[in-house]
Order: sequence, then structure tokens, then C-alpha cells
Amino acid sequence: MANDESSGKDELVITKARWMLSEDPEDRKDGLWVWGLFKEPLYPFLLLTMETAEKILDEESNTVLPPLKFYAQIPHTRKDGAVSLDSAVLNVRNTEQLQLVGAVADYFEDVGVGQLQINPLRKFA
Repeated sequence: MANDESSGKDELVITKARWMLSEDPEDRKDGLWVWGLFKEPLYPFLLLTMETAEKILDEESNTVLPPLKFYAQIPHTRKDGAVSLDSAVLNVRNTEQLQLVGAVADYFEDVGVGQLQINPLRKFA
């Protein structure tokens, strides 16, 4: 992926990105105060969202990849004072709208499309 159109022909252009440190969004029962009792980060996950621009795959057949929204829940750990981000699955969220009696509900399902690994460019002393 790239964040500008001059980076490469086969890359997706990131139009918007957002990250947030968080507790496990699937298991929020204990709350963040419990993490303060240990030497682990207060927020054990970095939640990342990236949106891409539409990409023309083939102009002759008018084949277009629509804008996509990627999600990742990246584990965030601390060891000997150094913080690291582990690899994580990169997901695309499929949304389906369900018609219920007297109501409408949105159903979300994350589909893994790749692996994401974040490495620092250089180490600071």
C-alpha cells in the first residue's frame, strides 16, 4: 500500500488511516484498571483502520477495485522497557443488512486478506 499515487502502479492508495490503543474489543469485561497491576502496556492492542481509494485494474474492460476499508488488531507488548508490535491479520469487514420484524440490523464479519507486520525504520537510543 502507498499513501500517494506516485509510489507504484500496483499499490493501493491510502486515503485515510486511524489508529487507537485499546483493550481487547472482544473482551471488555474487566476494564483497563486490571492492566495497571502488571508490567504490560495499559492498552494491549493497537487497533488500525485504513481506507483506500478506488483502483482501476483494467481500463479496457472497465474493471475497478472499489474503495476498501482494512482493519487490524495488533498485539502491543513490553519487554525490558522496549515496546513492540507483533504481526496481525489484516481484515476487510463484510457488512450485511438483515431485515428483521420491525427492525433492521447490520451484521459484520471480518475476512482475513493478509498478514500485517510493522517494523521500525531505525532504532532510537
